[in-house]
Amino acid sequence: MPRLFGTDGIRGIANVDLKPTLAYSLGRAAAHLLAAEGRAIVVGQDTRLSGDMLVAAIVAGATSIGTDVHLVGVVPTPALAFMTEAGDFAAGIMVSASHNPARDNGLKVLDANGLKLDEGVEDELEQLVWRAEEIPAAPPEKLGRVVDARGLIDLYLGHRRGLAAATNSTLHLVVDCANGSGCMAAAAVFGATRGQVETIFDDPDGMNINAGCGATAPSALAAQVVARGADVGFALDGDADRLIAVDATGCVVDGDAVLGILALDRLSRGLLPNGALVVSVLSNGGLQRVVEEAGGQVIRTPVGDKYILEGMLVNGAGLGGEKSGHVIVMEHSTSGDGILTALEILAIMTRTGRSLADLALQVPMMPQQQRAIPARHKDQWEGDPVISRLIARAEARLGSSGRVLVRPSGTEPAIRVMVEGSDAGLVAELADELAAVARERLN
Repeated sequence: MPRLFGTDGIRGIANVDLKPTLAYSLGRAAAHLLAAEGRAIVVGQDTRLSGDMLVAAIVAGATSIGTDVHLVGVVPTPALAFMTEAGDFAAGIMVSASHNPARDNGLKVLDANGLKLDEGVEDELEQLVWRAEEIPAAPPEKLGRVVDARGLIDLYLGHRRGLAAATNSTLHLVVDCANGSGCMAAAAVFGATRGQVETIFDDPDGMNINAGCGATAPSALAAQVVARGADVGFALDGDADRLIAVDATGCVVDGDAVLGILALDRLSRGLLPNGALVVSVLSNGGLQRVVEEAGGQVIRTPVGDKYILEGMLVNGAGLGGEKSGHVIVMEHSTSGDGILTALEILAIMTRTGRSLADLALQVPMMPQQQRAIPARHKDQWEGDPVISRLIARAEARLGSSGRVLVRPSGTEPAIRVMVEGSDAGLVAELADELAAVARERLN
């Protein structure tokens, strides 16, 4: 049986792979394992149509064993993490599939500190999910209650509005909310700056989340930034835990470039603890080079923001993140937060008087290509001799400065291929070749 939890919780097609019965079992299991001594759990969701169905199932499961559930409604994932810790809850559950399309959904479980569970606890929770009906039910007089806790988002908004005001920014910005849960926070937070703020893709209908917009499709934002004459654009994803930026000319500035801008700024001011930046194995070699040349160190982890956080905690680092736009600024948060990352960029632009395009020039990237290949048998790639020989041949052609990384997706039935090197044409050729062979061999 495959592992239930991937790199970012449980994911699947709503009502097909991810059914209400599974959410019900998770509610029972999480309440039993994490909510001892009468403490409550808090549950939030993004804007997907299936969210109400899955939240209702979690509520039924948790209350059936006597645990109270506080519902905060549609909120960003980093807001739920903030509220879980600030509200002294035993755990939090976020119903979201982040950047995935509307038909997908997911269940992310957070501990009392608002952090993703470590793998040992996840394993224990997973075993309980499969045996959820064995967990003792509460008698009728001790069933859990449902509490309307939508006002708790003010805790998060108040904190982030304070940071927004402290940027002292007067810049004109456009924010793409991805028709996701960022709609509940972006205007309120960025409105606390002194600049002109315009939000787009902020009218969710349950099915348009991430549809041609947001961090996975920033071209729509880029066009709007240029058309409106804005200084900068920020694209969130469906649950607002990641950010892709766009400069005034419409050029996309991805998570690696953003991490470089933040790291170089903090290094120059002596504010990067241990001079350390934690990134995943996917982050560009150009980012590593510029940080090391500036006197810092780059530490790599497996893909997944929970691994980034673990690496930060182990190495005493204050900054970490991924090319996809998950950025953790430990000074303010222990989770990725696209809104917080945008505020960090605004603060640097305002303090230095430099445009985002100018700041991004500090972080020249090596040619890199990534491919996502749908694969029914994604876990079998390592044992495939044809794929193994092709990877070895690609690495030999790239030389010592190049890299090839093949891995199964932690959130989708797919294989991900990354090729990096000094020759852009060769990098693209090898990425296409690997993708074609993987598509044939793994389906």
